[in-house]
Amino acid sequence: MTNRIILAASDVQVGDHIYNGIGHNAHPTNAWETITEIRLEDGLILIIGGDKRGQHGEFWFEPEEQVVVMRYPKAAV
Repeated sequence: MTNRIILAASDVQVGDHIYNGIGHNAHPTNAWETITEIRLEDGLILIIGGDKRGQHGEFWFEPEEQVVVMRYPKAAV
């Protein structure tokens, strides 16, 4: 079972994982970053993955644009 889902950028959540690797055939090890912040700026969705204070990836999307993320079920408390 895969945890990859396609959804609108406006539906992405903090804690999802976004791919920040090179090309479509690159090995995904260490290329999936945890989304740590989502902001709306000038009508666009800014998704920040990785460490907010250090090295991180920034992704800009239209709110309706499709995004592929990995989302895992929340752990039972």
